Amino acid sequence: MENRISGNQEDKKQVLYELITDKNYRPMRFKELAVLLMVPKAEREELKQLLDALIHEGKIVVDTVSRYRPADANRKTGLFHGTGRGFGFVSVEGEKDDFFIPESETKGALDGDTVRIYTQEERAEGKRREARVLEIVERGTKEIVGTYQRGKSFGFVIPDNQKFAYDVFIPKDRTAGAVNGHKVLVRLTNYGDERKNPEGEVIQVLGHINDPGVDVLSVVYAYGIPMDYPENVYAQAEGVPEEISDADRAGRLDLRDLPTVTIDGEDAKDLDDAVTLSREGDVWHLGVHIADVSEYVKEGTALDREAYGRGTSVYLVDRVIPMLPHRLSNGICSLNAGCDRLALSCLMDIDVRGNVIGHRIAETVIRVDQRMTYTAVKKIIEEHDEAECAAYEAFVPMFLQMDELAGILRERRRKRGSIDFDFPECKIIVDEQGHPQDIRPYERNRATKLIEDFMLIANETVAEDYYWQELPFLYRTHEKPDAEKIQRLGIFINNFGYSIHIGRDEIHPKELQKLLKKVDGTPEEPMIARLCLRSMKQAKYTDFCDGHFGLAANYYCHFTSPIRRYPDLQIHRIIKENLRGRLDEGRIAHYNAILPEVAKQTSKTERRADEAEREVEKLKKVEYMSDKIGEVFTGVISGVTSWGMYVELPDTVEGMVRLSDMDDDYYIFDEAGYQLIGEHTKKTYKLGQRVKVEVVGTDKVLKTIDMLLV
Repeated sequence: MENRISGNQEDKKQVLYELITDKNYRPMRFKELAVLLMVPKAEREELKQLLDALIHEGKIVVDTVSRYRPADANRKTGLFHGTGRGFGFVSVEGEKDDFFIPESETKGALDGDTVRIYTQEERAEGKRREARVLEIVERGTKEIVGTYQRGKSFGFVIPDNQKFAYDVFIPKDRTAGAVNGHKVLVRLTNYGDERKNPEGEVIQVLGHINDPGVDVLSVVYAYGIPMDYPENVYAQAEGVPEEISDADRAGRLDLRDLPTVTIDGEDAKDLDDAVTLSREGDVWHLGVHIADVSEYVKEGTALDREAYGRGTSVYLVDRVIPMLPHRLSNGICSLNAGCDRLALSCLMDIDVRGNVIGHRIAETVIRVDQRMTYTAVKKIIEEHDEAECAAYEAFVPMFLQMDELAGILRERRRKRGSIDFDFPECKIIVDEQGHPQDIRPYERNRATKLIEDFMLIANETVAEDYYWQELPFLYRTHEKPDAEKIQRLGIFINNFGYSIHIGRDEIHPKELQKLLKKVDGTPEEPMIARLCLRSMKQAKYTDFCDGHFGLAANYYCHFTSPIRRYPDLQIHRIIKENLRGRLDEGRIAHYNAILPEVAKQTSKTERRADEAEREVEKLKKVEYMSDKIGEVFTGVISGVTSWGMYVELPDTVEGMVRLSDMDDDYYIFDEAGYQLIGEHTKKTYKLGQRVKVEVVGTDKVLKTIDMLLV
């Protein structure tokens, strides 16, 4: 008889969960469940693992006589988010709001721990639901970074992470030679409890708190981002050839005769995408050629395991921590001009309205003719600079055609409702010691947009192709916003005479696009644009196709950066196996089994990289503004809270004006209106309002900038 649970891991778990929570289910022991579900003895270990996973997630429990039952509805499992003041919050999957955990009810939980909680039914009006921690299911923090301080008979480390509410005691013989002021990496050996602080041992001294580069290094280690590669990874990378051979070219579509260019920033070293373009009548032939990294990073190898663990390259102010060793990312996997390279190409035929009317995905051999920079291409297509046009004379007609096609693709996306948040982004310039010298805006021009447009259409085309083939795949998903947040946005913009159409608790991205167009150039534009962004969810990787709200795209994936993103590398493998006719039932089952976890891991490492990048930027902005104390700037109010307001300067530096430092009036935080209102003067401060501020102080530990209204 056939096993009644099938599909990928998540599907099987769902079947089990639905069975155990069904009203007709009577509690059963493991063997009884296995018989009921017709699970052969050889597959019962997997059944046990699935049941254990449901227990770990807090969805089911085992009673005192080993029977599986649904969990008490008030018992939930989630992630504990600590605060420096002792209390915390727990986020539970499927729950809209976090649960508040009073300091007395944390049971010693630390930031990042998975905990089981008991929730209260009642909650005060306008407040979060409360809960208490029943047990700590799994510790989330194994190591911390902090500053070492020596005591009389022991040392202790003050964690950099302000959410980690306790200092960590270090026995005298576990200091690794650390002295006062050293930044150290500590392995936790005892997590303590409500009465006793955690204990640990210093496993690495990163350097003195004032040494150049130690500040960034501390962030890198705090987020668990590996700096060096294991020896076996280096050894495997060294075995990769520097040039491709005749055998590598065999069976591939040879595109070396096509005029091919890369267009990147001046300092880019890992060039993983190249483009070609020609036109016949009303049809454009666009080729997006992506470095075939999967040819050198095979599934299950040391290189692959390391890339999977890293998930993505991390771009910090003063360094890049690559997903793959430089031998690959800057060598044979980089589409360097004049070199034959293996690629995975998406060759598209596009009509004059920007529709892809035909396409082919193929393993190819390419040779880049010219390495171009955004600056050079901008001078050609925007400024028609004579010297630049003369230097790249043979390619000028193609660049002008690229500019024209990119405009058509952009207009097509605009018509369907794609949202373009054009917030200012800045680059922090540091000296050799890592000290910030300047903050300059990143320029978005037609040259940078051109490459974005071509990569977007390739990502959409590949995603749609594999969706309709009904093969296992990894998609980039951006869910629709929460109806409640959109309702609040709608109420707020009514105050300014704007409205958005919301149908059946859902909104179409075109509504937000139209709103942003209406507010373009108005004083309230920054405020409303920020609120639109905050109302949206975070994009993530999934093994199912659920569309991309922000791009108004039904199908989307990440195909174009396998050097620096693992999801791209993962789908390249699937595509190549499919092209070679090797995607049989066994391989399909394999991918169905692993992709949910790959999606989860790569979404997690992407968030880790984003958070580390933001943390380093904050650090350097605080350091930069430390030299500007006493200076006056004009900025806009970017956030309003019950304790004050955030002000963002034109160079994206953000500081805090505290309520306690404002005038004598008593200001009330109007959460619904995102503003502060003076009780007596009725003076208001609201999001997007321009204000003049003086920088009065900075704190490098807390990474804060204090400002006063002028």
